[in-house]
Amino acid sequence: MTDAIVAIRNAVKPHLARLEAGDVVLVAVSGGADSLALASAILTESKVCAITAIAVTVDHQLQSGSGAQAEKVEKQLMEMGYGKVIVKKVVVTTESGLEAGARDARYQALSACAAQEKATKVFLGHTRDDQAETVLLGLARGSGTRSLSGMSEENGIYLRPLLQITREETVMACRELEIEPWNDPHNGNTDFSRVRVRNEVLPVMEEKLGPGIAAALARSASILRDDADALDEIAQSEISSSDLANLECDHLASLARAIRSRVLRAALYAAGAPTGSITADHLAAVEALVTSWHGQGVVSLPGGVKVERISGRLSLLAQP
Repeated sequence: MTDAIVAIRNAVKPHLARLEAGDVVLVAVSGGADSLALASAILTESKVCAITAIAVTVDHQLQSGSGAQAEKVEKQLMEMGYGKVIVKKVVVTTESGLEAGARDARYQALSACAAQEKATKVFLGHTRDDQAETVLLGLARGSGTRSLSGMSEENGIYLRPLLQITREETVMACRELEIEPWNDPHNGNTDFSRVRVRNEVLPVMEEKLGPGIAAALARSASILRDDADALDEIAQSEISSSDLANLECDHLASLARAIRSRVLRAALYAAGAPTGSITADHLAAVEALVTSWHGQGVVSLPGGVKVERISGRLSLLAQP
């Protein structure tokens, strides 16, 4: 075995070891090198742990021939040794953009498959390179600590064991295993911000600042995640003890801004703002009602949420 195969298998072992014999897990496989290398490692290591691994490939139906590609991935996985492979077709909506729509449809399909198969975990093939791209995208958006902390290794039923593995290692592993990965045409489409970061921004950073940028960004994400987790834990005690529809402004003003912003976000989402829709600008307008009050009117937010300061309290209402 190559060093790459060993590294990938070692990355998945601890996650499988925490599961019970007889558990079912899903592996999301796009057909790219990352997910195929992950699928191979999960299949090998799951047998040792008496865990049943099922592969799932999602056909987003965004390109002509996507069905044939899904069938090819299914065949590859069966030849690899998978006893069951699920091909899930989805319909992608584009109200929030093609990238976001495809991601939402994919996770909905994976969650549905997990429920159907009674799977305890779903393994995803995101690598250290994906993590670096995510951090840079967060920086470009002017996002907060949570966004800059990138993707978590574990989030509910979802596991990302390859966040310390490079894309180059997954390609090497597939080559050694004689698996031919698929290169998604969307990976070259510069209409997508992630593609521009991958193909244009990161290479320039590596050239001008020296090698190791992706590793440094991933390392920063890990540090920021620890900070974000600590702040979230402190904020949660405030959130749990508050009436989120009717918040006292003096008390909010007494909180550290990092805690206050988390309480406000929680209140806005509880009032009905769509998940992920509240930007830094939205939050600043609500924050001003608390810390820079001079008679402002109602703040209108996504999802029809209205925020108004009345008698020293923030009133949050969701409009039809």
